[in-house]
Amino acid sequence: FAGASLLCAIAPTTEALVAARALQGVAAALLVPGSLAIISTSFAADDRGKAIGAWSGLSGVTTAIGPFVGGYLVDAVSWRWIFVINLPLAAGAIWIATRHVPESAGTAGGHVDYRGAVTAALALAGITFALIEGPVRGWTDLAVLVATGAGLVALVLFVRTERAHPDPMLPFGIFASRQFSGANAATLLVYSALSGAMFFAVIELQRELGYSAVEAGAAFVPVTVLLLLLSSRAGALATRIGPRLPMTAGPLVAAAGLAWMATIGPGTPYPTGVLPAVVVFGLGLSLTVAPLTTAVLAAVPQEHMGVGSGVNNAVARAAGLLAVAVLPVVAGVDGDDFTAGFRRATLISAGLCALGGLVAWATIRGEARTESHLPACPEQPPEPVHADQRPEQVQT
Repeated sequence: FAGASLLCAIAPTTEALVAARALQGVAAALLVPGSLAIISTSFAADDRGKAIGAWSGLSGVTTAIGPFVGGYLVDAVSWRWIFVINLPLAAGAIWIATRHVPESAGTAGGHVDYRGAVTAALALAGITFALIEGPVRGWTDLAVLVATGAGLVALVLFVRTERAHPDPMLPFGIFASRQFSGANAATLLVYSALSGAMFFAVIELQRELGYSAVEAGAAFVPVTVLLLLLSSRAGALATRIGPRLPMTAGPLVAAAGLAWMATIGPGTPYPTGVLPAVVVFGLGLSLTVAPLTTAVLAAVPQEHMGVGSGVNNAVARAAGLLAVAVLPVVAGVDGDDFTAGFRRATLISAGLCALGGLVAWATIRGEARTESHLPACPEQPPEPVHADQRPEQVQT
């Protein structure tokens, strides 16, 4: 990731920058699932939910800080510095990982699924291009139709490849778990609502209420603060009582916040009109994120934690893409009356979020621990230790 960031910073042309960004994306795809897999193998089950909650809260903080720091660097120095800043951060992460991250026993097979990786990339590329360009070029445009067809064909080939491969990149057996499939369905709905509502809310604040870009971003800082303060507690709660209740209540509370947010319009004061909706939405999101991740990882065996995390992360990213590409069309957002379109889009997002809570209630088990439908690998990694245990207290 650091190497790709350096290539972005010194890119001489737009084409070189796009290519370096693609490489940066490949590296980034290795980081999030890996970080959750490290947490899952480093903490015992009783401590894992709290650790995942801390991960969620800190991720929210950095997500909020990033645009402010990046905006400052672009204005004060150069856009190239938004990539240069990654180098010391990556150096710090490498130092921490080499000194403090334990290595677990490998359980993967010896055959790399190259064909699955290629077909998955082609499927995502084709479908993504179609979703991005469809609203611009028209859904009957030849390039959009070709990309859609190629993406769907590659998707079919990917499924066939994975079923036949001895060591598939994506073992479909993990979807036999009702909790795993249900949690990912809830992820798709909740993150579609989150991405769509935030996208239009920021534009509404700037365009109709006269906020600057920095002010519009700062308006949602309470969400980040609530994630930081409450995510770890929500994760611990999910470990103690099971993720079903928080994953049901959280999206419903977030949906109420989005419905309140739909009342924002020209002249709406921030303290009484915007802030309360943002706080309610943040409370619901804080109750949802960590238990959702806990539910996903609890539904797969330890040797598939990375795969389960990767699938869930890919679903969340796809949800954002679908929301931004499809919601403007469905809600009828246009430049003549943007506030009306914003309100329709936000109410649709609220409905999606509430539906996510209902899906969680129907599919997530109430117990604190769940069992996967996949058989365990013959060689198991070492048993993780509790956070308050010293290494010498654990027998190996």
